[in-house]
Amino acid sequence: MRLTTRTNLAMRTLMFCAINGPRNVRKSEIAAYCNASENHLAQVIRLLGQRGFIDAMRGRNGGLKLAREPGKINVGDVFRTFESDLPFAECFTREENHCPLTDCCWLRPALYKAVEAFYHSLDELTLSDLVDGNANLDALLNMRPQRKASRPALCAVNTIPA
Repeated sequence: MRLTTRTNLAMRTLMFCAINGPRNVRKSEIAAYCNASENHLAQVIRLLGQRGFIDAMRGRNGGLKLAREPGKINVGDVFRTFESDLPFAECFTREENHCPLTDCCWLRPALYKAVEAFYHSLDELTLSDLVDGNANLDALLNMRPQRKASRPALCAVNTIPA
């Protein structure tokens, strides 16, 4: 099983927004930090907005941010948004099924069961589970200004050894 680029970009986008929330982030920032094409991101962002995962604002102070708290964004729902229209195997659709074994194949029910187990495991995860306490992810995606290391204070009193 392999995830589509769209699903991968959707999860990267949501994690980026979660790490940098509640600040509005720009598509160009997501592209740079997440090694993604802005063209692909535009399609993903549009669908994430349509499905209520993010809010997108246009204009000078625009950008995007999560539409809900990370704990209310279910990973299984995100995956279904981007993967559900793609059949796992040819035999999962009547229109595109050209397999001569369909009527007697016992693999198909096993595949259905495996796909359902896959989604069930993702249904148990929220975006919060992926980002909260993940220091490495925070360090990688966090755009908040880092405090500069303070320089040691210069001594105000000139001490000359006696």
